[in-house]
Amino acid sequence: MKRTGKFARAVAVSGVVLIAASACGGGGDEDTSGSGSGSTGGSEEAVTNIYGSDGNMGSALGDQFTDGGALAGMKGTTPLTDLSGDFKSRLDALNPDLGGTYNYAGESYDAVMLSALAAVAAGSSDATVFAPYINGLTTGGEACSDFASCLAILSAGGNVDYDGPSGPLDFTEAGEPSVASFGLLQFGEDNAIDDSLTEFQIAGDDSQAAGDDTLPIAPAGTTGDPLTIGTLLPLTGSLAFLGPPEVAGVQLAVQEINEGGGVLGAPVALVEGDSGDTSTDTANTTVDRLLQAGANAIIGAASSSVSLTVIDKITAAGVVMFSPANTSDQFTAYNDNGLYFRTAPADVLQSVPLADLVVGDGNTTVGILNLNDAYGTGLATNVTANLVDGGLAEDDIMQITYDPTASSYDSEVQSMVDFAPDAIVVIGFDESARIIQELNAQGIGPAR
Repeated sequence: MKRTGKFARAVAVSGVVLIAASACGGGGDEDTSGSGSGSTGGSEEAVTNIYGSDGNMGSALGDQFTDGGALAGMKGTTPLTDLSGDFKSRLDALNPDLGGTYNYAGESYDAVMLSALAAVAAGSSDATVFAPYINGLTTGGEACSDFASCLAILSAGGNVDYDGPSGPLDFTEAGEPSVASFGLLQFGEDNAIDDSLTEFQIAGDDSQAAGDDTLPIAPAGTTGDPLTIGTLLPLTGSLAFLGPPEVAGVQLAVQEINEGGGVLGAPVALVEGDSGDTSTDTANTTVDRLLQAGANAIIGAASSSVSLTVIDKITAAGVVMFSPANTSDQFTAYNDNGLYFRTAPADVLQSVPLADLVVGDGNTTVGILNLNDAYGTGLATNVTANLVDGGLAEDDIMQITYDPTASSYDSEVQSMVDFAPDAIVVIGFDESARIIQELNAQGIGPAR
């Protein structure tokens, strides 16, 4: 069944429509970003695309603006599932300091669960043995959503269709979701996401799922070497704000698996590590330590650019790499020896609701400002293609790729002023705040 769709328009503001995109798995060391409409006339809508969970990544951006209304009216999309209150409560009980922020916690939890269930199904903690089971555990068979119920199905020789807190998953042959839930978000006058306006949209085509797995299920009670889970998550660097909820998701999954009897007759071991960001070599150092510790599956990295620096080392070692947040399209066809998986959707899915929003708001000219990395260029390309599919002419779309380490974005913003589009898409990370400030200064930002 193909599941896409338009979503409701939110509050209209005057000026240029500004769409800001920020992703956590897309490509670099991600943060929220955004933009809005300015004072160039007309009656347009402000649009922003923010990657996060429950809109909480919006606070990372909003905290950088002290002027009321500096971000008001921005709206957009983010890979986002309507997490249950029970799941949030379990996370909060594990880590009371999360403060209501659950970015990619569900995706991290699901990555651990699928790794553990695959080891049970295969009867082995050897990643090269259990990895082929992962895709099949997400589609077909009998639905289950927790380790105990899924284990009962496997113990009876049945086939599992795991649906976790991050969604139905329905993995393709490439080991990534064929469908995904996206949140439709909007900033309020206080420069924070207005949760009361958040809506949800499903994008993708679950007919692309890998299909029922026919691999033999290990007999109930099969024992073997303990399963060791390693983490490669951002404890430091520009994505450190994502670390606590992702770590909590992993820890909760391991806790619940072990409470349910563990894997192959033994508790799952957890070895935690920091991914840092692309400005350091932290990820390589951590991966070396995790491999030495005997990790069978490594959860991470969050940043696609960081993942690209270590994926060859991990997969060459015969270990599963399972990212909860990578969204770069590069991984879909990557030569990973069948050992790379992700619970976050690829940018090809993310671009659909974003382009739907732009076109649905009646915009006929669009400017795109994207950072120069795997995430920024990849999402910009996909958004452009979907805008053209939506009826825009290529000449009506201007794309500018910028250096995220630049000291100033005056010239890039001036180019947008000169182009005078109906909408502006900003695809970036923590530098997006400075871009928005310059957009405001030149009269085409969210400030009204």
